[in-house]
Amino acid sequence: MNACIRDHATIDGAAPRSVQRRDAHGVHNLRDDIACEVPVALHYNDSPFAVLMATPCDLADLALGFSLSEALIADAGELRIDAVDESVDGICIRMRIPDARHPALANRQRNLPGYGGCGVCGSADIDAVLRAPPCVTVVTRIDGASLHRALAALHERQPLNAATGATHAAGFADRDGQLLLVREDVGRHNALDKLIGAMASAGIVAGNGFAIVTSRASYELAVKAAQVGIPMLAAISAPTTLAIALAESANLCLIGFARNGHCAVYAHPQRLVPAR
Repeated sequence: MNACIRDHATIDGAAPRSVQRRDAHGVHNLRDDIACEVPVALHYNDSPFAVLMATPCDLADLALGFSLSEALIADAGELRIDAVDESVDGICIRMRIPDARHPALANRQRNLPGYGGCGVCGSADIDAVLRAPPCVTVVTRIDGASLHRALAALHERQPLNAATGATHAAGFADRDGQLLLVREDVGRHNALDKLIGAMASAGIVAGNGFAIVTSRASYELAVKAAQVGIPMLAAISAPTTLAIALAESANLCLIGFARNGHCAVYAHPQRLVPAR
């Protein structure tokens, strides 16, 4: 048996674990980088609101992006992060928002766990899930070449996934396809929330470009994008029927199967200009 242990630095958001690899050449004991997944509790104004299963990096971006995409606040200035407490059980982010936002908290109350693969698990009733975001007001037209330029760049901007093979990424590009920001997480909706939070912190205007995600285009991704005014969302995999319906009504251009120079436009196709 080969008992070698790989010696390398572990990337943020991953943890080293022992693994026994087996192949035609024998059994090898190695150290592998594994994506971290921990419960992250979100508390607003001293009250628990939601628990997400998330990768514990870029937590300030996650807190801000979640607050914006869930319509709990109107802008970044309404959120204050008081503390990020870590324990053996997980992480608790303690935040404060204006008292005038209490009705939004009550309407969106989600105290059950939200698992990494699902952004709406834990909602108490259907009305809490199927909320209608405001219509996207900026009609941004993107050249197909810009879309695929951003997708190609995204492949090189996922260090956590390159190390672990277990995370999703969300990126925001300008109209020319220059990738401005990327965030990663084990949950596709967490990755998008982290991106939204990072955009707000950086002062990037959502209407000035488009978002790309390395997952399917599910309902919660469409509603989060529309909520913050992102005019186009492109996914490398398929959309769902509910995501398409939401995109049509919210004036969101929704794209699926965006990879290898091809894509399928499911809502508002006039906004994606064919590449020359």
